[in-house]
Amino acid sequence: MNYETTLSGTLDGGLLEDNRDRNRKRINIALIVVAILVVIGAAYYFMGGSAETAPVGADKDAQAQTVTVVAPGRDTVVRAINATGTLAARRDIPVGVVGEGGRVLQVYVDAGDWVRQGQVMVSVDRSVQTQQAAALEAQTGVARADLQLAQNELERALQLVERGFISKADVDRKTATRDSARARVNVANAQLGETRARNARLDVRAPVSGYVLERSVETGQTVSAGSGMLFRIAKDGELELRAQLSEDDLAQVSVGVPASVTPVGTERVFNGSIWQISPIINAQNRQGIARISLPFDKALRPGGFASVEIKAGAMTAPVLPESAVQTGRDGSFVYIVGKDNKVKQRPIKVGSVTANGLIIQEGLDGTERVVLYAGGFLNPDETIKPKLLKKQ
Repeated sequence: MNYETTLSGTLDGGLLEDNRDRNRKRINIALIVVAILVVIGAAYYFMGGSAETAPVGADKDAQAQTVTVVAPGRDTVVRAINATGTLAARRDIPVGVVGEGGRVLQVYVDAGDWVRQGQVMVSVDRSVQTQQAAALEAQTGVARADLQLAQNELERALQLVERGFISKADVDRKTATRDSARARVNVANAQLGETRARNARLDVRAPVSGYVLERSVETGQTVSAGSGMLFRIAKDGELELRAQLSEDDLAQVSVGVPASVTPVGTERVFNGSIWQISPIINAQNRQGIARISLPFDKALRPGGFASVEIKAGAMTAPVLPESAVQTGRDGSFVYIVGKDNKVKQRPIKVGSVTANGLIIQEGLDGTERVVLYAGGFLNPDETIKPKLLKKQ
């Protein structure tokens, strides 16, 4: 009795396990079928087709998928080059000690101030130099007095030689004495002028008019010719953006081309133009610099980062949406639909991006029928049903 019960339970359990396996297999098969249907439906959707399933033996053209195509035509577009760069002074003038230097008595300007050419920016102690100048001035006075005495003696001698009281040789000696005294006066004047010029150079003056960008000197500091830069001045307040451009972009721009600059951290746009193009290309990054002049504004801070859009001129060329352009091993291409409704690959050269799409620089004349969508699902020489989409 116990043996039969055990056997019966074992058989029932095996049957239940077999049923579960069969159910699991049915579920897996059903999921696979659903997945295949979803893939087929997605492919049908992206192919743009709406044709119904053709009956057996129907014509190939009836079975061809419908694909949207477009004739791009030719549009006049403004070629825009987008780049980034660093803001800087157009002419950055470092200011240092020109004379022998000394202890700074007072600093008259600070960063952010405007200065005019020749304006005193720093005054330096000149107490010792003033005494030296006074001594030289006194020596000059002595030399002038000697010259006056020698001149008077020569004039008296000239009066006496006419009467025969003094020989001509004595007159010659007095003339030489007068000339020597005059030379000593010239030497004293030169030494005094040199000292005064040195003293005038003790003060640090603005070499040009402009906007003070940086100050690195304080009252009480001892400065000399080896102290380095004390100030930085943007000459006349002129600023610029040094935009980094690739070799291709650099070849598309020229001096005078307008540009719009937007500094980082602000939405303000500053209009300028290219005033200089770098004559060399950096060998490491293969880029050159286009220098864009900008008007002075406190929002433009040298050393800051900014983006720029350069208007590189207008051109007439086909423009296509990005969906029409494919990329392969040999570069960019599109699918062209011929008169027999067969697709062919056409290599192209893509230009810059515009609001309406990609500029096609080479490969199209604008009259072709170009596959707009689902190019990734097509094969060369495949027959399709083109559906022309009119450009707006």
